[in-house]
Amino acid sequence: MKIYVISGLGADFTVLEKIQFPQHHEVVFIDWLIPLQNEGFIDYVKRMAEKIDDSEPFYLLGYSFGGIIVQEIHKIKPARKVVILGSIKSDKEKSRLIRTGQITRIPKILPLGLFNDKAANMYGVVRKLFDPKNPKLMQYFKVRDPYYLKWSVEKISDWKCEENPDVIQILGDRDIVFPIKNSRPNYIIKGGTHLFPATKCKEVSEILGEVFK
Repeated sequence: MKIYVISGLGADFTVLEKIQFPQHHEVVFIDWLIPLQNEGFIDYVKRMAEKIDDSEPFYLLGYSFGGIIVQEIHKIKPARKVVILGSIKSDKEKSRLIRTGQITRIPKILPLGLFNDKAANMYGVVRKLFDPKNPKLMQYFKVRDPYYLKWSVEKISDWKCEENPDVIQILGDRDIVFPIKNSRPNYIIKGGTHLFPATKCKEVSEILGEVFK
């Protein structure tokens, strides 16, 4: 069976490259698309879902923002299982920072210039304070189109969704992007920051082996 995988915001699949997926499944990575000008979230999700063959059973797996996307795809093309890494199952699990952005609408009024390469590099410096053991941080951050980044931040801030109890959630207990205190994950990665798919790949691989057996 195919496992369709979507990575985190701006990230390519090197952040997931050390994960050992079950050998009896075929892993298909879906690349991020650049949003069209003023494209609605549902329309974007439909375009991302075009690469999924739903004529046969399949699984969905998403990391971070990719976890939000696969849950929305599941509404259009239902999967046998949906697994999210370092992501949230409903808007009720948002961090205080993201919730503040939703209430104040600040992400929508931020200038596009804030999302250029200099801003992306500053983001990397800040993140290294929380993930000091991962020197490859910025190597994961490959999709740097400013419009895509601003659009994505807006959509994460605005996202509303009721929790689907069938979604399997894996969280790190040191994740500052999506704090574990706001969620009730199915699996907890001890010592896992938001980059746990790269830094705790052995633990993740064992869990996925169990989930997709």
